[in-house]
Amino acid sequence: MNFVFPAPPVASVPVLHSEQRFAVHRIYCVGRNYADHAREMGADVNRTQPTFFLKPADAVVTDGRDVPYPSATADLHHEVEMVVALGSGGRDIPLETALEHVFGYGVGLDLTRRDLQAAAKAKSLPWDVAKGFDASAPISALRAIGNGVHPQHATLSLLVNGEPRQNSDISEMIFNVAEIIHALSQLFELTAGDLIFTGTPAGVAALARGDVFEATLGGVASLQGRIV
Repeated sequence: MNFVFPAPPVASVPVLHSEQRFAVHRIYCVGRNYADHAREMGADVNRTQPTFFLKPADAVVTDGRDVPYPSATADLHHEVEMVVALGSGGRDIPLETALEHVFGYGVGLDLTRRDLQAAAKAKSLPWDVAKGFDASAPISALRAIGNGVHPQHATLSLLVNGEPRQNSDISEMIFNVAEIIHALSQLFELTAGDLIFTGTPAGVAALARGDVFEATLGGVASLQGRIV
C-alpha cells in the first residue's frame, strides 16, 4: 500500500517476561469509578452507567521514558489507575464472558490538565483537551494473565517524590472489569489492542517538573517515571 507520507509507528506497550509488545488500538478511560474520587471532584456517585472518555493510542509513555510537562496548563494532575489490556473483543459482549477477552493488566497514570477541565466544565463544554493530550497515558509493562486468574483485590497506590498520594484497593471500583467491558462493548466494537484505564481513587493532586512518581498495582505491575 502506498501512502502520501510514511505511516506513523504503531504505539505499543511492553509485556513482562516477553520480547513481544502489545500493539495499542484505542485507549478507553472510565471516569468517576471510585466513590471517594467522585466526591472529591464534587460529583454524584453514579452506579447505573459508567462514564467513558478516550485518549489517543499514541498518548502512551512506556519503557520508563520521561514524561514531558504538557503545554497550555499550570495544573497538571495525576490519576493512578489499573489498566486492562484486551486480547480480543466484539460488540455487546455478555457480562458472563467479558473477562475472557482480557489479555493482561498493568498500572498507569491518567494525566489531566485540571485547569482546562475545570474551565470546560464551567461552560458545560467537552473536556477532551484536558484528557487526550500528548504523553497523557504513562503505563507500565503489561502482565499477561496466568491460568485465567484475574485480580479481584490489589492495592492501587501512587508515590510522588517518595510521599504517598493515592492508595486504595481495586475492589473499591464502582464498576468492576467485567461490567466495564460489557458496557463499553455496547458503545464501541472492542478489539485486540484496546487498553482500558479503569478509574482513579481519591487523592489526585498536582505534579510539577522534576517530580518522580511510582505507581503500583499490588504484585501485578509497577511504573516509575519523572515529569520533565
